[in-house]
Amino acid sequence: MRTAAVIGGGIGGLSAAIGLRQAGWEVAVFERAPRFAEVGAGITLWPNALRALESLGLDLAPLAVPQVSGRLRDHHGRLLTEVDGARFERALGKPLLGIARAQLLDLLREAIPAADLRAGTTVTAVTGDGRVCWDGGELSADLVVAADGVHSAVRSALWPGHPGPVHTGHTAFRAILDDPGPLELSGLLGPGTEVGMVPLTGGRLYWYLACESPGGVRPADPKAFLRRHFGGWPEPLPSLIEATPGERFLQHDLLALRTPLPTYVRGRVALLGDAAHAMSPYLGQGGCQAIEDAVVLAAATVRHASVDDALRVYDRERRPRSQAIARRSDQAGRLGAQLKNPLAVAARNAVLRLMPAGLSVRAATAAARWSPPDR
Repeated sequence: MRTAAVIGGGIGGLSAAIGLRQAGWEVAVFERAPRFAEVGAGITLWPNALRALESLGLDLAPLAVPQVSGRLRDHHGRLLTEVDGARFERALGKPLLGIARAQLLDLLREAIPAADLRAGTTVTAVTGDGRVCWDGGELSADLVVAADGVHSAVRSALWPGHPGPVHTGHTAFRAILDDPGPLELSGLLGPGTEVGMVPLTGGRLYWYLACESPGGVRPADPKAFLRRHFGGWPEPLPSLIEATPGERFLQHDLLALRTPLPTYVRGRVALLGDAAHAMSPYLGQGGCQAIEDAVVLAAATVRHASVDDALRVYDRERRPRSQAIARRSDQAGRLGAQLKNPLAVAARNAVLRLMPAGLSVRAATAAARWSPPDR
């Protein structure tokens, strides 16, 4: 039986492990954290990711909430645009789902035998011929999947000339709030700032705020910081800030691989997810693209007995699409949350208000028009 080592136990790495096991591989997943736990609050899964997860045999229905409708307003509370959930689902055949990252990670982890999961294991070296070393162990794998995130150690080791991730100029505050009252999918867009609210199961709400900030700046009191800078914004944002316990706030600088990699493959090693194409979050496709990567990689190993051929196909199919989506996400950020000039903001808002509903849906869903390959 062929062996695969997956480095990184996040959404992309576990999706790859499931797909490879289904393709007949013996898989070991290495995660340096003491347990498999997702760092983050919530995630929106677009139809492309839902189709990919379904191809892995996963049922998200009990865990996710279909987003029925959406409204985007400016920082004065004036409506910019609406997205009809029914129109969205008709266009793509599936809804947009909101799910807690921890729940999604649990679902993925439960699909993998515990013996294949090695938490608390730091990989110390990876070579292009498939050798994987960690403290106290070593193996020679037929395939290595590097899903070790935006700061990928494998990418740094095997692509030493790549400059790595850059700070986008924004930071994000995220939280999950219990029982916030009746809220729908919605957002606020102001100068240099974007706010999003996504209902979850159990009456919970995932909400986030991305704003301009130098890299590495961490307010000592996130709630006080948000109250001071955004307490005068339209409801429900001030109420969400007040209702969220201080310890619930997560803050992460927004990073991206602005220099595209010339290949996602080196020998028997394939980069996957943020390790390959970390992107800004303005299309909501970062996690979705990692899941796509996993499904395409597994399918390529089914269609091609040679690992070299499978990885060549994986790179050919995934690199152009994921890098194009990363560019479009950057563009969406420049025209959206990163826009600060008052005249430019006013012009953008006017365009959004005048845009027909059908065109809004097409623009929002272009990246989600993807289906997994046949095995």
